[in-house]
Amino acid sequence: MPVIDCLLLRFDAPLMSFGGVLVDEHGVTHELPGLSMLTGLLGNALGYRHQDFASLERLQERLYYAVRQDHQGQKLVDFHTVDFNQGFMRSSWTTSGKLERRGGGTHLRYRHYWADAVYSLALTLDPAAEEPSLDELEAALRSPARPLFLGRKCCLPATSLLLGRGQADNLLSALAGIEPPPARDETAARDTVKAWWPEGEASPAAIPTRRLAHTDRRDWANQVHTGRRFITEGRLRIATEPNHG
Repeated sequence: MPVIDCLLLRFDAPLMSFGGVLVDEHGVTHELPGLSMLTGLLGNALGYRHQDFASLERLQERLYYAVRQDHQGQKLVDFHTVDFNQGFMRSSWTTSGKLERRGGGTHLRYRHYWADAVYSLALTLDPAAEEPSLDELEAALRSPARPLFLGRKCCLPATSLLLGRGQADNLLSALAGIEPPPARDETAARDTVKAWWPEGEASPAAIPTRRLAHTDRRDWANQVHTGRRFITEGRLRIATEPNHG
């Protein structure tokens, strides 16, 4: 049976945010990392800029992944009041080490985060023969072009994002084989966890519960969310032994 080559990732951070459509002053977060968020993360590791529309669009089209929630964490809402009329607030340093100018005015924002959450991911590229290759993505995650963050610049990972490389029948099997992180509390169930995967994927380890419409595509040229895709939400039985190197 053909197997696929996957990168295995772990998202573990004090805070992370998975984006969503901005509603008034509320910067909401989805429950799972979205397609555009992962595209931006990988593009940042590769050294892409916001102006590299075609490269980001193509990476988004080729990216396939499955994700599980190893530890839910807690929802946190941070209220921001920022007065950009103050002189010292009119510029800031970007992750590429450049000084960026800001406009004036007072901004009120409610930023939504997941606190103390842990996720595991298995991702691949289709078609595999194009650039960037999975080898290039792996190298970029090991030595990223710029600092990486999980949704917002304040969401710094607590550990390396890259767990390793794996081969499996499909994304679900690769995801199920990732060794779970240590439990965060004594009551945490370790036999199954909540998970999301592309439609059409199947595995004896997966128990689908519903079809979910997820609005997580991005029009990179216009910097807006656009379209939606359908994914499967369910429970995933997880292995106790790692399958990555």
